[in-house]
Amino acid sequence: MSLLLNILWIACGGLWMAGAWVIAAVIMALTIVGLPWARAAMTMAQYTLLPFGFRSVPRSATSLSPTLGDTPLGTLGNLIWLVLAGWWLALGHLVTAVLLALTIIGIPFAWAHLKLAGLALWPIGREIVPA
Repeated sequence: MSLLLNILWIACGGLWMAGAWVIAAVIMALTIVGLPWARAAMTMAQYTLLPFGFRSVPRSATSLSPTLGDTPLGTLGNLIWLVLAGWWLALGHLVTAVLLALTIIGIPFAWAHLKLAGLALWPIGREIVPA
């Protein structure tokens, strides 16, 4: 079932938004300082391309020790991400969700884009795990 949903997802904005995540990763990598965000953006690009069968959880739920995302440094990283790329990506997911919601068949995919928009705003401290 996940395979079928992922194929439909790619046609309903998944490919477009995964490409946007890759562009954000490349831009971050070119700055050298943005390399940690580039790696995270590539992980999110993979998740955005094939989201069904995976889910986003707080990293603290999968790790026994405190992680960087749980510290003030993680909050600072999220704020920097939000200003540089997060709001652009969230806006792309939001626009895609609105367009999909105009159709009956696109409503479930619109809901998934809204979840990804929230993740695009504040990704540090989250991990993608199999569902």
